[in-house]
This record gives sequence, C-alpha cells and structure tokens, in this order.
Amino acid sequence: MRLWYVAYGSNLYRERFACYLAGGVPAGGARNYPGCRDATPARAEQAVTLPGGIYFAHESRTWGGGMAFYDPELPGRAVARAYLLTLQQFGDVVAQEMRRDVGEEHDLAEAIATGRQRLGPGRYETVLKVGERGGHPMLTFTAPHGAAGAPLNAPTAPYLAMLGHGLREAHGWDAARAARYLTARPGACDAWTEPAVEALLTSPA
Repeated sequence: MRLWYVAYGSNLYRERFACYLAGGVPAGGARNYPGCRDATPARAEQAVTLPGGIYFAHESRTWGGGMAFYDPELPGRAVARAYLLTLQQFGDVVAQEMRRDVGEEHDLAEAIATGRQRLGPGRYETVLKVGERGGHPMLTFTAPHGAAGAPLNAPTAPYLAMLGHGLREAHGWDAARAARYLTARPGACDAWTEPAVEALLTSPA
C-alpha cells in the first residue's frame, strides 16, 4: 500500500526529510535520525495546501523553541508538501517523530476510514487523513489538541529557516512571501517580524 505523507513543518524541505528516510543529522539540528527500514526516496512529490493552519508550540528537543503543528480548525490554508511513501515508510517516519524505535507496524485503518486516529498521547501521535490524491490517502500527524489548547512557543531561527527554505523549494515562493506566511502563524507572530525571517532565508548558508 502507498500513501501520501503530508509535511507542513521542517519536512517541507526535501534535504531535511531525507534524514527521516536515509538517516542522519539535519543541518542546524541536534538529533541523529535512524532512518527508515526502506530508505528509497519518495516515489513522487506534490505541493499542496490544506484547510486550516499551522501553529508553533511546546519545546523541540531537536531545534529548541516551538515546533510546528497542524490545526484543521484554524482559518485559512496550511501550506504543505506531499511525499508518496509505502505504508511501512510512513510508519517508520511516524515512529521517528514519536521518538519510538523504527520497526513497529502501525495499523492505520482507523485514520483512513474515519479521518483521525490516536496512536498515543504524544505531540505527534495523532494521525489525520486530509484527503486523497491519485487513489492514495493523504495522511499527516499532529498534536491531539488544536492551537487554542496549546502552550504556544516561538520557533528558533534554524527551525524557521528550514521551514522557509522548504516553502520556497516546494511552492516556488520568494523569501518575502515565505516570511509573511510564517510570521502570521500563532506562536511566531509575536516573536518574529517579516524582515527578520526574510533575512534568515536570504542570508548565505
């Protein structure tokens, strides 16, 4: 079985997502990812948007600062990137996001049938079905709560830069548009300005 993994956070950036597939440490991050049992690159990629939005909350052990979460109840559209994976690959990506051992098989029938499935109580342990494309279900994962019930927290510069570069790569946006999108998100809007984020996305690596 194949499905679309819909990424709305740092995995928008293909190079960063490669660490989930093949293993490694993303630029600016502090965690070494084990990778998937099947490290084959995504069979296809598509730029997509979802009803709702993203917000930044909690504290990332990889980046410091707030992490991106998806809330379908927020106004507007969430900008994302879909990767066509096998069911096993998606399960291994979820396991790494949940900081569990890779190798556990996940039955996602509930998510596919009803649109929502709790795999556990953690921050990225709620799987949502956000659509279908080409006959394959589109799945993402997020926190069990929405933005209204979250401890909002501003993201760090390296994390925001990763998201911004992913937006530019996947959707062809310029730095100004990516900065405008990111600084309007709950958790970031009171801590970051558009010029500051635009500078992150245009400064030399």
